[in-house]
Amino acid sequence: MSDILEVSSDWLALREGEDATARSGDLAAHIPPLLPHGRHTVHDLGSGTGSMMRWLAPLLPGPQTWVLHDWNEALTARAFDGPRPLDTDGAPIALRTSVGELDRLTAADLGGASLVTASALLDVLTAAEAHAIVDACVLAGAPAFLSLSVTGEVELRPWDARDKAVGDAFNAHQRREVGGRRLLGRYAGPIVRGLFEQAGWRVRQARTSWHLGDHEPRLLREWFDGWVGAAEEQEPELVETLGGYRELRGRHLDRGELSAVVYHLDVLAWPR
Repeated sequence: MSDILEVSSDWLALREGEDATARSGDLAAHIPPLLPHGRHTVHDLGSGTGSMMRWLAPLLPGPQTWVLHDWNEALTARAFDGPRPLDTDGAPIALRTSVGELDRLTAADLGGASLVTASALLDVLTAAEAHAIVDACVLAGAPAFLSLSVTGEVELRPWDARDKAVGDAFNAHQRREVGGRRLLGRYAGPIVRGLFEQAGWRVRQARTSWHLGDHEPRLLREWFDGWVGAAEEQEPELVETLGGYRELRGRHLDRGELSAVVYHLDVLAWPR
């Protein structure tokens, strides 16, 4: 799945603050009572540079060991830059990395897990990979907090009638087949929720969102360019049929007039 998860550390750094604001604090508050006493081992799937760790570790009781799973060793190496996050006892967490393809994840890879986490991962998985992650969590008996899965819902202001065509094409792009892999896209969150429910687990979910505007103009511009670019890649004819759309939105961006709400789904699942 490395061709799907090709992301830059610059993009991850740019979005980290908005991700932290968007994730469900209510779901995170339900996690500590689910953890066993003693040291907690948290396995973070598709960890990138460790943004989930930096957000969640200070909210969990210590001591903690985090294991960052990602195929890209250059990204996980960045997690060691700077000071380690502190647990609620004020102690720095321990950190390990596991480099490999997540599509082959098994319960053995989650050995000793107290909690499994992921952020902005599920929508780039296939159905088989989502099943593998749920099966691994269930067999390991580890609660899972899986955040920021896209829902396909986007609201732009000011409104434009062409927004829907772009959104539909983007959602189709999220479901494209790449290298023989059909991505789950906006269906990922509900599918994973349903798989945990079928396994007899308790599940809570929360609708979460990015609120992009002139307070983070670079993030808004990067997101918008990626959103439209993916739509045009999926349906090249949009460049002609939506003539002037990019230019109009570019002027809105330049004048600080454009804002966007990008909706996600967070899921917390744990054994009964």
